[in-house]
Amino acid sequence: MAMNRSSKYNDIISKSVLIQSGSPAVYQLTPKKMKFGTIRRMTLGEKDVNKTNRTILLVGESGTGKSTLINALVNYTMGVEWEDDVWFQIVEEEHGSQSESQTSDVIVYEIFGFEDKTLPYSLTIIDTPGYGDTRGIERDFIISQRLFDLFLSVDGVHEINAVGLVLKATENRLCDRLRYILDSVMSLFGKDVEKNIVPLITHSNGRTPKNVLKTLEDANIKCATDEKNQPVYFLFDNCQDEDRTEDTEYLKHADKISTKGLRQFTDFLEKTKPQKLKTTVDVLNSRIRLTACIQNLKERVEFIELKQKEIQQTEEALKKYEQEMKNNEKFTVEVDEVYKDKQPIDGGMWGLVFYEAATCCTVCEENCHHPGCTMGWSPEHCVVMKDGRCTSCTRKCPVSAHVKEKWIYVNKTRKVQKTLEEVKEKYEKNKTESESTLSLLENLKKKTEELQKDKDQWLEESFQYVVRLEQIALNADSLSTLVHLDFLIEKMKEKGDTEKVQKLEEMKRRVDEGTRAALRYMVGKPTADKEDKEAKK
Repeated sequence: MAMNRSSKYNDIISKSVLIQSGSPAVYQLTPKKMKFGTIRRMTLGEKDVNKTNRTILLVGESGTGKSTLINALVNYTMGVEWEDDVWFQIVEEEHGSQSESQTSDVIVYEIFGFEDKTLPYSLTIIDTPGYGDTRGIERDFIISQRLFDLFLSVDGVHEINAVGLVLKATENRLCDRLRYILDSVMSLFGKDVEKNIVPLITHSNGRTPKNVLKTLEDANIKCATDEKNQPVYFLFDNCQDEDRTEDTEYLKHADKISTKGLRQFTDFLEKTKPQKLKTTVDVLNSRIRLTACIQNLKERVEFIELKQKEIQQTEEALKKYEQEMKNNEKFTVEVDEVYKDKQPIDGGMWGLVFYEAATCCTVCEENCHHPGCTMGWSPEHCVVMKDGRCTSCTRKCPVSAHVKEKWIYVNKTRKVQKTLEEVKEKYEKNKTESESTLSLLENLKKKTEELQKDKDQWLEESFQYVVRLEQIALNADSLSTLVHLDFLIEKMKEKGDTEKVQKLEEMKRRVDEGTRAALRYMVGKPTADKEDKEAKK
């Protein structure tokens, strides 16, 4: 009987690879594969432009069962039932270096050609890398860049019907780890996606998941609600590929739970209005620009402080050795001179669209977007460019002043010997008429004040990015914003701008214990570099 029922899949089976015989027979599907940038696309069947499509974005922690849930959605779409005694996998099992290399990949699964078997529409499933991977927090932060690439690309995804927040039914308390993961996930989206976010609860026994719902409530997770203002959620216990010669009744019960969850979830997809991703793209864009701006700012502040130190050393030397320098024009003083150097970085290309490198301004000698610049081969495609100019570098230079290369600018110092004449040449060159009567020491002081004005302007720009995020983000007071607040508060205090200090400190106070717990987890979590070093011991 099983053979007769599974024979209706003969055409699919003939194009698949048997990976497990028995009950059920498990086959690996062989979809068309394409890679653009860091995004992989797996397409099963041929698209019918006359049929509608539904798009799901799955996010969650590593190990929650996203891959199994994707396989279950594909089988449900194909019309596979328990009695067919057959199971198909679209997610490929990865091993060793292959798995590690694809940890940061976003995978888009497209399921075409099965409309009207179970569902009246085709299905697109976006699988994101799992959060909380033990190989380092750097892998988590890069997910926002990957999704931005997907949503912005012409061949990417521009609207979604549901964001599935995948959680285990066994989650029964809001620990720092889960706080961190939920915060990271929710900070990706704009406020317009709130009604499309639904918990997909795996490893469920079919009962109301009170602990998980309480956990989401405690974490203040904003998601879809029903007519009674209760959270909408769906239950799954996906183990359809397990050997059915043992624990048959249990596995049948698990299949019923999953089939019910799949039916309810796909009904939700059919009724839910698709959400354009414009605001979410704005959120991702703003977060990326904020990060790039802050990173650039920190490097500029570092350069200025090194410059101020050089000026201070010069001032002290002039005062200490003034007479010696007057008596001997070749008398020298030693200072730590600051300069810019180029340092190679890792990078690479994928296809014709994506090229990972640093976008740098050759006029300002600054790193305008690094790390994470992947879109496009040239600076004009970089996210920090707007209306033909850079939003990150000091002079807001035109695109033409920028390069995208596998190197970055770094601040360095070197010991140099300078005579009085050389000091004057450096600090009095191009003096204005009003400055011509100023002494060398007064000129040094004026230069220091000019540097401080530059710092004040850059701080204002960073502050405005934080304000913009607060206006559009579903989770404005998120971990990704919090990590910048202390730096901005410290520098705004130095500037003496009490109004902005109060605004930033208010944002910091508003951050709940959940986000603070997430920050504790992030700070205490090993970085990838540390993990690699530990592995080598």
